[in-house]
Amino acid sequence: MNTIAIHLCLVLSFLSLQIVSVKPKLLWFDATANFARLNSPDSIRHYLDKAARAGFTDVVVDVKPITGEVLYPSHHAPQMREWQGVIRPDSFDFLRTFIDESHARSLRVHASLNVFAAGHNFFDRGLVYSAHSEWQSILWTDSGLIPMTKMKKKYSAMTNPAHPEVRRHELAVLKELVTKYPTLDGVILDRVRYDGIEADFSDLSRREFEKYISARLKNFPRDIFAWRHDEAGKPARVEGKYFKRWIEWRASVIKSFFVEARRVVKKANPRISFGDYTGSWYPIYYEMGVNWASVSYDPSKQYQWATPTYKNTGYAELLDLYTSGNYYFEVTKEELISNNTNVATEAGTGGGKEYWYSVEGSCEIVNEVLAGAAPAYGGLYVQQYEGHPEQFAKAVEMCLRKSDGLMIFDLVHIVNFNWWEVVEKAIRAEAKGLEPGK
Repeated sequence: MNTIAIHLCLVLSFLSLQIVSVKPKLLWFDATANFARLNSPDSIRHYLDKAARAGFTDVVVDVKPITGEVLYPSHHAPQMREWQGVIRPDSFDFLRTFIDESHARSLRVHASLNVFAAGHNFFDRGLVYSAHSEWQSILWTDSGLIPMTKMKKKYSAMTNPAHPEVRRHELAVLKELVTKYPTLDGVILDRVRYDGIEADFSDLSRREFEKYISARLKNFPRDIFAWRHDEAGKPARVEGKYFKRWIEWRASVIKSFFVEARRVVKKANPRISFGDYTGSWYPIYYEMGVNWASVSYDPSKQYQWATPTYKNTGYAELLDLYTSGNYYFEVTKEELISNNTNVATEAGTGGGKEYWYSVEGSCEIVNEVLAGAAPAYGGLYVQQYEGHPEQFAKAVEMCLRKSDGLMIFDLVHIVNFNWWEVVEKAIRAEAKGLEPGK
């Protein structure tokens, strides 16, 4: 090999290492929030150009919103062709356009699906309204047992993850998606969870739990927890005999779905990335019935709600990609301590001062809990920084410094705030090793 050829090989090798070392940066495209905006191939090309120019490496396209409908032709789910008066023509293959145009710009494409959601309670729309009311979750509230569709303060009508028909349906949708679009780079599952601590208290869940513990419940649902009210009438939960086992069982239900989902996806398309999104607030995320930790992490050593065997429900090892909602205004742990603010997250878990109620702290707890089992991309909810572009830029830098990549939710907020330059400067600063704004 001559000198020029050797030199060229070294240059190409160096460039390859440089490309590999770039941390992934994902921009999320919500289905309904952007339905009108992304209503033509030209519009998709326009926003993909902006995403690529800003430094994003990946896009996440929501193809199954909370109604249970999908944004492509399907044999298993109704196709969403209309949303709030905007109609998409039958000739427009939304996802195919996204894939082709993204790849033309060297952007990877992940399809996102809201798994255990099948209705929008604000519009009385979705599968639990039109075809499968039996799939909806039953909530044990301080007012009694209430079907999910009657909880009009909750916009997402969640299904019961333990329902066998629900699981079969969601697996069929997943298989169809990755088979129909083989050039997809990945899927990212969202809402693979229960609605919250109040779900699901259907007869089906009671029977499945009784099988799990090999015992009959005599006072369901109070065997799990009961409600009491203080003098002011404020409700509070009182844990029952089987509360911790119930927490463990629900997490086992979610893990078993991840096992099945990964098998289905990889069998249909072995090269595709299998990913997941959850909130980052692990110390209270058990309320969602989810343990996104590594099986090597034992929460029972730190948290009273976890049994010694709860760690077996961890599913991080099943993932090729994990992105978390680091949804806090305070970026550093120091800010959290010094600022007298009302901390809030997407999940409404406001009011705390624990270190993980910051972008920095939540990145740290994600790293601790995952224990390296999957690459973790810190996620930001742009709307939380409205009017504070400099704080948003700091949050971007923190996610890129403290995690394996970045996820921005959502395109709609970048557009509404006209923050393309803000996000581009923050991303480019990371590539140059600078502080945002330098």
